[in-house]
Amino acid sequence: MDLRKLKTLIDLVAESGISELEITEGDDKVRIVKSAAPTAAPPMGHVIAAAPAVMAAPSVAALDSSAATASAGVGAAPELEGKVIKSPMVGTFYRASAPGSDPFVSIGTSVSEGQTLCVIEAMKLMNEIPSDCSGVVKEILVENGQPVEFGQPLFVLA
Repeated sequence: MDLRKLKTLIDLVAESGISELEITEGDDKVRIVKSAAPTAAPPMGHVIAAAPAVMAAPSVAALDSSAATASAGVGAAPELEGKVIKSPMVGTFYRASAPGSDPFVSIGTSVSEGQTLCVIEAMKLMNEIPSDCSGVVKEILVENGQPVEFGQPLFVLA
């Protein structure tokens, strides 16, 4: 999609009363949301924030830890040692499937690839977040019920 076309769409959203616009053009999908934090689109899509700057994120599957840090706009954060599991979307982080339930994992829990680590609620949908590798939970970087952004570190596995 042409950069000038994206800029025009962002300007239209910023000046209008709408808060969100989603356009699909062939394999490209663009979602423009009038907010300070970018939101995640399905893989193969691009994310554009309407304010204050244009930011395009690569597909979720193509992110590695260094590219995710750069594309998510995370500044000079301390380097985390181990495998960092990051949020694939914007939403609310929950450690358990329901209030009062046991958390999916705790510090010291041994996890296998594909095992559910947490749930992120986005637009009233509960999305289970699986581990993309095996390991032991070394750190949990987010509090239960806390809002999370796309690319934000959630867990560190050793």
